[in-house]
Amino acid sequence: MLTEIKNQVETALNELLAVSKLEDGDIVVIGCSSSEVNSQKIGTASSEETGKLIFETAQKILSEHNLYLAAQCCEHLNRALVIEKAAAKDYRYPIVNAVPHLHAGGSFATAAYNQMEHAVVVEEVEAKAGLDIGQTFIGMHMIPVVVPVRLETKNIGGAILSAARTRPRSIGGERAHYNEALS
Repeated sequence: MLTEIKNQVETALNELLAVSKLEDGDIVVIGCSSSEVNSQKIGTASSEETGKLIFETAQKILSEHNLYLAAQCCEHLNRALVIEKAAAKDYRYPIVNAVPHLHAGGSFATAAYNQMEHAVVVEEVEAKAGLDIGQTFIGMHMIPVVVPVRLETKNIGGAILSAARTRPRSIGGERAHYNEALS
């Protein structure tokens, strides 16, 4: 089961990165319910092992692409995010004082906090792409305009998988011309 979950995360993240037009230093937000991954109701069966596996898999891929991971905490920490201190500094995000743990933050965010080089917690980010594993509602942490991405990978374990990227707003109306490379 764990090997299958790892493969699903790798495939889904690579699919997302292939269509997201990201640049070095961009932020990718991931929300993850390990309960849902393990076919349980969100918030009822957190799994340290599952959260750690998904974090390690995602962090490896995003690091290889020079992207920052923002690991969304659960609702008990108001969906705050664990990010590297360098990202908070680069994006001027105020750091807040919270330490995620299994039952307030969730297993994925806890793994991120414990394994990132210099982890901090912030209340919000403006990510350019994201994965939502188990209907954790990452949209609040994405730059408008959010565009759904239809992945071949539909689930991570038992969790429903959604993905999104962003694009610049199109302004100007019917007379305007647009740079389709940005869309």
